[in-house]
Parts: sequence; structure tokens; C-alpha cells
Amino acid sequence: MNDPAHAPSHSQPPALSPEHLRYAAQRARAVVEAVQSVYVGPADVPELLLVALLARGHVLLEGVPGVAKTTLVKAFASTLGCGYRRIQFTPDLLPADITGTYVLDPRNGTFDLRTGPIFANVVLGDEINRAPAKTQSALLEAMQESQVTVEGETRTLPAPFLVLATQNPVEQAGTYPLPEAQIDRFLVRIVLGYPTEEAELGVLRRFARPPQLPPAVLTPATILELQSMVERVHVEDEVLEYVVRLARATRAHGRLLLGVSPRAALALVQAARAKALLDARDYVLPDDIKQLSAPVLAHRLVLTPEAEMDGTSAEDILTQTLSRVALRRG
Repeated sequence: MNDPAHAPSHSQPPALSPEHLRYAAQRARAVVEAVQSVYVGPADVPELLLVALLARGHVLLEGVPGVAKTTLVKAFASTLGCGYRRIQFTPDLLPADITGTYVLDPRNGTFDLRTGPIFANVVLGDEINRAPAKTQSALLEAMQESQVTVEGETRTLPAPFLVLATQNPVEQAGTYPLPEAQIDRFLVRIVLGYPTEEAELGVLRRFARPPQLPPAVLTPATILELQSMVERVHVEDEVLEYVVRLARATRAHGRLLLGVSPRAALALVQAARAKALLDARDYVLPDDIKQLSAPVLAHRLVLTPEAEMDGTSAEDILTQTLSRVALRRG
């Protein structure tokens, strides 16, 4: 008979020490500074990339051509010290071009798997919405389960695993809207607009020659360690209840056809935990939820035709909802 005194413990994981929190914040600052040596833009953009990485999520970058989406991704990937592959999405790209396919080895007459570019730690899906939905869907299993199935055989992807996809505005010629199921797999959407006049002048001064990629400041092992720390960041029940009421308020909003799903609410909490860690805190604040609501939730909302016609944005609706949903303190 098992001794209850020696039974496995199901207690909460140990709290993060001040040393853990300082270490995480220092690593975050190092990444942001390294990315900004190449990317001229707001500091919160590389920080959002870090939030997604440590929350085990994926990122959708949206903007017109020429606003440095690919430069940003390459600079960020360079700081991580991980395997990196790029997939250029085109109308004739096939799912097998992403996941891989079996090819005949003439030496022994057997079929061997030639793995596709999805088998990397960091994968750039460049101009993802220039490929049709069937090809885009090849990423679904990879993004949700960190695995791919090729002709009935399932292969695990390397850890950590991060998809950074860029897309052009849907109004542009030759683009396909991402399916809702695909959009929901992106933890964060970052919209990159044109730089300010001062920033654009800085780009012209700094990059008369092609910029060099920044050095690696993290390693795969460090990233996995930081991801495990995120799981130890505490979230009070009051904050969880706040997220639930925020999600339910979007589902009842008259100008939305589709509100926030439970998966999206969970993603918001996980992103908030990652942000707290990067800010050297072992607990989530309501302000973390508010600051991340637009990048985590806006792309998942589906507006009514009337809302689209009068120019209302998902961000506008989130701002309204946040102003109406108050935090209930015990």
C-alpha cells in the first residue's frame, strides 16, 4: 500500500525568485535592444514578439509592402540562436512544399521523408495570404500541436517552435483572406504602419548599406527555461473573472458577428503572464490584460457588415468594451 506521506505532490509550482525575475527582464531587454539595432520602430513591437514566443504562441504581422516586416522577423530570429527557415507563400505553393514529402531513394528502393521548411524553431511565412486556403491550412496542425502529419505519419517539430507570418492588407490584389480557424491560431497580430518622419529619416541615414543581423542573445535552452517561468506567473481569480466578463461582453456586442472565444480568452491570459515576466513581475495586473487586448483579440473578432461599412474597427469595439467592463475587487 502506498504511503500517503510519500504520494506525488499536486501543489502549485514554486514561486519565481527575485533572481529569476531579474534574469528574465535582462534577457528581454537584450533581445529588444538587439532587434532595435536593425529595426527602426516602436519598442513595443519586439516586446510583443517576445511575449508571443514565451507564451508559446505565434505572430501575424500585417502591413503594406516595404514597412520592414521581413527585416523585423529576420532580426528577431537572429537574436534567438535557433534554427530559422523562410517560406515564401505564392499562389502555386502546395502543402507538401511546407510539410515535406516522401521521395524514392533509388539506392535501396525505399521512400524517405524529405522534411519541409516547417521543421525549424522559427519559421517565417512570408506573405502568407498570397497562397490559397488549402496551402495556408498546412500550418494549422503545426501551430496548434507543434507537429505535422505527412501521409499518415506524425512528426514532432523542434522546440521551441514559433511561426512568424507576414501578410499584406486583404484589399491588395492577389491576396486571399485567412480562414477564421487559421487566424485564431495566431496569439498576436501586430499592425505595422508607415514610420514617422523622424524614424524614416533615421532609416535612410542608418541603412545606406544593407544592415547586419544582430548576434544571438538567447539559446533554445534559455527560451524553454523562460517559457517554463511563464507557467509560474500567478493570476488572481479577480483577473480571470475580468477576462471572462470581457470575452462574454464581446459575444453580446451588437456590432460583432463573432466575439471572443474561450481559446482567445486563454490566449490573453497566457500573453499577460508572459508580459508580467518580462516586466520582472510574478503576477498579472489588470493593466496587462488591457494593454494586450487589442493585439491578442482584435484579429479574432468578426464585425457585422454595417460596422464594416461605417468604418468601425475591431480595436474601436474593444476600447468600448474595456470601458464598460470593470474589474470586481473582492
